[in-house]
Amino acid sequence: MSEPAFEEGSAPLHGMSALVIGAGLDDEAQALLDRHGLKTIYVSAYASPEEIVHLVERNKVDAIIARRGAVDARVIDASPRLRVISKHGTGVDGIDLAAASSRGIPVLRALAANAQSVAEFAISLAVAGLKDLHLLDQAVKSGRWPTEGYKGRDMAGASIGLIGYGEIGRRVAGFARALGMSVCVHSPRLDPQALSSAIAYKKDLGELLSSSDIVSLHCPLTEDTRHLLDERRIGMMRAGSFLVNTARGALVDENALIRALRDGPIAGAALDCFEEEPLPADHPLRALPNVILTPHAAGTSRGAIRNMGIQSVNNVLDVLLGREINKKALAVEI
Repeated sequence: MSEPAFEEGSAPLHGMSALVIGAGLDDEAQALLDRHGLKTIYVSAYASPEEIVHLVERNKVDAIIARRGAVDARVIDASPRLRVISKHGTGVDGIDLAAASSRGIPVLRALAANAQSVAEFAISLAVAGLKDLHLLDQAVKSGRWPTEGYKGRDMAGASIGLIGYGEIGRRVAGFARALGMSVCVHSPRLDPQALSSAIAYKKDLGELLSSSDIVSLHCPLTEDTRHLLDERRIGMMRAGSFLVNTARGALVDENALIRALRDGPIAGAALDCFEEEPLPADHPLRALPNVILTPHAAGTSRGAIRNMGIQSVNNVLDVLLGREINKKALAVEI
């Protein structure tokens, strides 16, 4: 449905404002806000909680669009006019859902908007890891030419274990199958009967870890999944295997991972997210040669940014304009 045209000065949300936490929105998403008269205030994702609270309070914002950063109870309570929190993506672990629910404020997600981008990024990291592309890159840049002794591993015939099987996990499985890999899945909420016969279901997480050449994380961060891969479970991983994390940093105990990267059993890891972001300059992960590090960028392709921007803005407009909201996008009961 096309957006209605408004005469100058008649924008229905004139006098209202939205705080965007993180980088600027896609141009098309910003134009959608402008067309409805909603004032936009930007703040860095890494601003202090006090700074964010100050902006919310001073501007009495009606909406928050969270690209990154935390939206805690202090932020939520800082504006009596706050009516909606819209996540520029799907992960809402940085939003105090209980505080939002207590005030009857809906928290809405941009469902599947960046799923293709994250899935492409994850399988790219898996290929790079299994082929040791980062190690070859480092060797050539340092003046060596390591053709002797290098034996790349084949993707065809390798196994990938997916922890979590939502929209992103399913797409990663499709890419992996196209490369000739075998795929197994662990997801407590998944009905095994819904899986293709080509994909194995592993009820026991340890069985997936011990049988996979690549382990790729695609589950949300909750109290139950925090440090899901701890020292004990990392120790279950197959010798020479590779970990990919494009989900949430705190799914992995980083200290345990560092020890495993130094001493085994795993050969390497590709990490797009971390327990603390930005990753501190002196973090031990930065010094390890068998790690690929990227700056939480898996979901930021051009198409994904556009999709997330438009969906997150439309979720805000639905609430502020009194339109019917997409209940499937709700992250909290109101």
